[in-house]
This record gives sequence, structure tokens and C-alpha cells, in this order.
Amino acid sequence: MISQKEFSLPPFNRGFHLVTDLVLENAGELPETGMMNIFIHHTSAGLTINENADPSVRRDLDNFFDHIVPEGLSFLTHTLEGSDDMPAHVKSSIAGVNLTIPISKKRLKLGTWQGIYLCEFRDNGGSRKITVTVYY
Repeated sequence: MISQKEFSLPPFNRGFHLVTDLVLENAGELPETGMMNIFIHHTSAGLTINENADPSVRRDLDNFFDHIVPEGLSFLTHTLEGSDDMPAHVKSSIAGVNLTIPISKKRLKLGTWQGIYLCEFRDNGGSRKITVTVYY
């Protein structure tokens, strides 16, 4: 059996944001066992799983991504939507746009210190559309 829900995350500032609770609030009741796929419908944001306790991890990830893909690279030609747009597309390709997480005992089988992050790579990305598909 498969269930699917689509919802929008509220706008977030540029950076890495824990959205585990928002995903779970919108996903509905989880089955005893299964798999959840989370897909973001955007080319300038991404999803990842990482530490959910220390906020410095989020700052460090943001700083690292800005270091490896800075704005203003002279060889980038897709610049009509602002200096943060093409770097955001590259960062989205690196981070990825979907996650698949096992479900066990009606809960996501995340590690103790793991959480789902929205990787917002635009200065003003706006709300982000998400599709959650549960397979059971």
C-alpha cells in the first residue's frame, strides 16, 4: 500500500533548518513498518539528514557549502535570478532533493542524533513544496 501527501514548508532564511517535526506533522499516521520518501520540488533547495542537537552543525554546514560554492564565480552564466541562484542550484545537486527513511514501530528509524534538514540555499527562497510518500 502507498500513501502520499503534499504540503508546503513555511519560508526559511538561507541556511540549514531542522524540519523533522514539520514533516511528521504533515505525513499523517505512520504504519508499523515501511519506508518514507521525502521529495522537495525545487532546484535551489535540498534535503539531508544530520545532527539534530548542536546548532553549530547547521552553521558549519552552511559555511562549508558557501565555501565550496561561493557566489560571484566568474564562470557562472545563469545569473538573471540573482547572484545566489546558480550557486543554489549547484548546492541543491550536491545535497540532493529526496530522502528515504525506514519506518519501524510507527516511527521514523532515525538515529538518536539525526534529524531531517531543509537546506535553503536562496536568500529569499519562499515556501517549499514537499511530497511525502509512505510505502507499507
